[in-house]
Amino acid sequence: MYIICMVRKNQKKLIRSLKLKKNRKKHGFFVAEGIKVINEFLETDLILEELYVLNSELSLFKSVDKVIGVSPSELEQISFLTTSQKALALFKIPANIKTDNSGLQVALDDVQDPGNLGTIIRLCDWFGITNLICSNNTVDCFNPKVIQATMGSLTRVNIIYTNLQEYLQECKDPIFGTYMNADNIYESKLPSSGIIVMGNEANGISTAVSNLIENKLTIPRFGIHKKTESLNVATATSILLSEFKRSNL
Repeated sequence: MYIICMVRKNQKKLIRSLKLKKNRKKHGFFVAEGIKVINEFLETDLILEELYVLNSELSLFKSVDKVIGVSPSELEQISFLTTSQKALALFKIPANIKTDNSGLQVALDDVQDPGNLGTIIRLCDWFGITNLICSNNTVDCFNPKVIQATMGSLTRVNIIYTNLQEYLQECKDPIFGTYMNADNIYESKLPSSGIIVMGNEANGISTAVSNLIENKLTIPRFGIHKKTESLNVATATSILLSEFKRSNL
């Protein structure tokens, strides 16, 4: 069932406020945009608050409650994207859940770029990583840019924000981290269980977390000049996950 109406002024204000983490935390909602992404969320246990859809596309969501038909100009006013999609939805932020921490996990030490986090979430989904452990200072996974970058993978990966040092101290599995000068990943025996720690874009893995990492790996540079200082954190994550998985086929 759906209705066609103007977006209420107070609702428009609420939606726009959700660009900031403090407001997402205050109100308990996040924004998802685009038909594909929204459909991914609708197929999960996430609770839909409201769904705004272009009047011309309402038939795509005729089996969904809480659908509001809007004009293109109205959708542009509440969209966080440069070019608005055909639909925008408000979902309730789910409560943290306890998860099984066995197997291979990825941990992020203060990763700040929403695009990097979104890509890493997609990589975890692709390589079958169930848990993504984030330090409390890692960018919020419900940031609108992260939501777009995940393309729905957020629904299939458990993302836990916690004190990373304490989490690693309690971990009984081997802990791995990437460094410029360390053991060559292509020559290392890699287990099927463990935690792969990826560091901040500018500073890498913090000293406090690095002190807890007993297995240090490097992705060797093959270029003739070897002038490249580092790899993008999402790119490095993809290489590590590929090697860990390949080693345990």
